[in-house]
Parts: sequence; structure tokens; C-alpha cells
Amino acid sequence: MSRKIIIGITDCSKYLNYEKWILKEPEVEVIKLGYDNNFDIIRKCQGIVLTGGEDVHPRFYHRPEYLNYCNREDIDENRDEFELKVMEYSQKNSLPVLGICRGLQIANVYFGGTLIPDIPSFGKFNHVKFEPGKDRYHSIRVDHNSALKKIVAVELGEVNSAHHQSADKIGEGLVVSSLSEDGVVESIERKAPEGKPFLLLVQWHPERMISQHSPFVRGIRASFMENVGIR
Repeated sequence: MSRKIIIGITDCSKYLNYEKWILKEPEVEVIKLGYDNNFDIIRKCQGIVLTGGEDVHPRFYHRPEYLNYCNREDIDENRDEFELKVMEYSQKNSLPVLGICRGLQIANVYFGGTLIPDIPSFGKFNHVKFEPGKDRYHSIRVDHNSALKKIVAVELGEVNSAHHQSADKIGEGLVVSSLSEDGVVESIERKAPEGKPFLLLVQWHPERMISQHSPFVRGIRASFMENVGIR
């Protein structure tokens, strides 16, 4: 019997959405990664999914003055600290990482980047949900020379949107690979990926897009799975 591939998914209020999206091959298992668990379980993982959720506390990117722009009641500093530790472990141990929504943001912070704490307050269009349970959708443009372009095989597309924060200064060693029509960062990847573990960070939610056949869903998942060892 072949050994299963184990993927760690960080805990969040919509955890089951991510678990269902990842668990599509019989050879895959998932582990819920949260600060209430023993951190050492991460040693079992061959890949990491950083999920969506609360605002990242701005003290972690050295902008404490941004706190009033955040959803303060939703901030979970324990989660921030835990996921920064997950990122540190993943990079030291060459684990593939897929970051989704908040996952993009916390990974960017890990690499020394900063965040826009509230997109409309900083001069861009609203990217939050239309209403509870109904994501906004908008177009994005993919950099022709990016790894993302090779993954999705298109330069224009439509993705869902449910966030009020976004990446601002991009972390060291990273580069933007797609933008929304109003210039909000929609994905980040390594500037020089050769010899380094897979890292793809997307601001949209592929796990719950209406069209699961979209290249911005299918291609993202397939690329991550290939890098964790599922062919």
C-alpha cells in the first residue's frame, strides 16, 4: 500500500471548504494546523495550505498605526504568530505552500512585506463580498512572464473577491504575478524560484469559485498537487 501524501491546512472558520477542495485524490490526507494543536504534527506534512480569515495585526509588519483600519474584533494575534511559525518551518524544510486570501497576506508579511489595511480607505475599489455568502467577482490580468501564466495558460480572467486588505510592499524575493483592474495585488510568487520550494499566493478563493473548471481554480490546485507529489 502506497504512503499517503499529507497536506497541512491552517485552521479557520471555513476550514471544511479547503479540506473538501484538497481531498479529491484517495492518496491525500489532510491535517488541521492550528495553535491549539501540537505544532510538531507539521512534521508529517508534505505541503501547506494557508487559508483565509481574520486581518493580520499590523504590528507584525511594523505599521501599528494601521490598527484602526482593521476589523479589530476579528484579529487573532495567536493565529498570526502561529502561521508565521508555519511559514518559517515550510521554508526551512522545503515544503510547497499555497496561500489563499489571508494566506497571501501572512506569507507576504513573513517575507518582510506590508499590507494595505483597508483597500477602499487607501483609494481602490471595494473588494469585499456583495453580501454574506455572495462573493464579488472581477477581472484580473496575469503577467505574461510569470510562473502563474504557465499554470493558468491565460493572461486575462475572472476571479472571486472577498477581502478588504491586500499586499502593499512586496516581501523580499517575491514578485507580483497578477493585478485586478484597479491595481490591487491578486497573486504573488517567487522572483527566482529555481532551487526553492513551490510558493504560490493568490488573493482569490479557488476553493469556492462558482466555476471549478476555471484555470484560476483547476490550474492552481493541479500545480500545488504536482509539487506535493500527486501526479
